[in-house]
Amino acid sequence: MKIVLQTAAVALALSLSVAPAQAQRINSGGQGQYGRVSLETGFEPDPYMVSVLAGGPVDAGSLSPDCNGALSERASFTLNYRAGDTLPLIISAVSEADTVLAVRGPDRQWSCNDDADLLNPAVRYDAPRSGRYQIWVGSYDPEQTATAMLYISEIGTGVMFADVSSAASPPDWSLDPAYGVIDLVSGFQPDPHMQDILAGGEYDASNLQPNCRGWIATAPDYRVNFTAGNNNLPLIFSVNSDSDTTLVINGPNADWICDDDGGENLNPSVRLDSPASGQYDIWVGTYSQGPLQESTLHVSELTSQ
Repeated sequence: MKIVLQTAAVALALSLSVAPAQAQRINSGGQGQYGRVSLETGFEPDPYMVSVLAGGPVDAGSLSPDCNGALSERASFTLNYRAGDTLPLIISAVSEADTVLAVRGPDRQWSCNDDADLLNPAVRYDAPRSGRYQIWVGSYDPEQTATAMLYISEIGTGVMFADVSSAASPPDWSLDPAYGVIDLVSGFQPDPHMQDILAGGEYDASNLQPNCRGWIATAPDYRVNFTAGNNNLPLIFSVNSDSDTTLVINGPNADWICDDDGGENLNPSVRLDSPASGQYDIWVGTYSQGPLQESTLHVSELTSQ
């Protein structure tokens, strides 16, 4: 049995507001933008962490007058949770910016919070239900987006862990990719296959091996299940972005393949002349740590972008 740490300060800080109304522009279905996870009470490690981009075009006040800030139309993250009998469920976010939280629980009720710990929000369920929690990390300022770390815990809020979370969780290919999965067979059309991705994260890719660069997320950004052919075509992964981006790929043999400026300008490109069939998990990173950056991933057998 895990030890539950509770303080009067945390208990007093977590003021929740529950609203039954749904925002007209919120899409509460589907998988979160930055992935999903299934957790059972007593999960380890605690907290579970994921880097997200906070903010969006939706007025959180459309959920309820008690909700503040600006949210994305689609949930930031999806939690499938199996509850126990004793432990709370605490969802929180930590950012240098002023962020907010909106959570739609298994009972389809909204719980919102703004400033549980300084300018960091937290939602606490003392008797959580089993089921699906759709989580939005928003920005208090509707004109601002910011990188935030989302924490899911049964122990405490993210502020408790912030000092030890600077060494973010390493990339984990077993997690669901944030931007989806594609099955490609050699000779695929159209070529290139393209996917928009917000590049970046909280993990320093140079910790993987010396030739890796940039800051990446824990969950893969994209997954390609590739079937090779007999036509001697290469497989080329490249990125197009106005920012300085990097590529980190975990291939079918569980090997790490990395590139920084192998493509045009400051864009990365990885070319495999004899690609193996199997699963390729792809992370698009930013060379410098900071906000997530817009980018487009290209997968081709013909050319890099």
